[in-house]
Amino acid sequence: MPSTKKPAAEATAIKFEPEFVIGLKRIFEDMIAFNQVLGLKITSLEPGRAIGRIAMRPDLVGSPNRLHGGVISAGLDAMGGLAVMTAIGARHMDEAPGQRLHRFGKLGTIDLRIDYLRPGISDFFELRAEVLRLGSRVATTRMEFLGEDGKLLSTGAGAYIIS
Repeated sequence: MPSTKKPAAEATAIKFEPEFVIGLKRIFEDMIAFNQVLGLKITSLEPGRAIGRIAMRPDLVGSPNRLHGGVISAGLDAMGGLAVMTAIGARHMDEAPGQRLHRFGKLGTIDLRIDYLRPGISDFFELRAEVLRLGSRVATTRMEFLGEDGKLLSTGAGAYIIS
């Protein structure tokens, strides 16, 4: 029986409409208050992938001159969820952008693992997330937290309920 899954190259060829991208950014940056506390900004959205940025601020410090670990874990969790949103959006390209944006109300984290590899010392940080598998009920992701020099500071893996 032939597979109904799209090859990875075909999935990344999908281009989101500006309305969908603006809507996702609005939900993520403006409507989720904790993302505003983190200062999390989206810099790139593709099907199954998301990239964001956090600028270092004094109110995010945990140990002297180091980003608090909770900022790292919350940021990676948020980006993993956003990557899942992009994968769901790509799966339902036959729907209008506004209709796809309403699919995200039931998304939630069910498992999260963060590995802290180096201290969070930088003027800004880049957060990357990628969907490894999008099932009918659960999605799995991997995430990276990098310093401004591109050095890997933390990694994450998450599972999200999408029903």
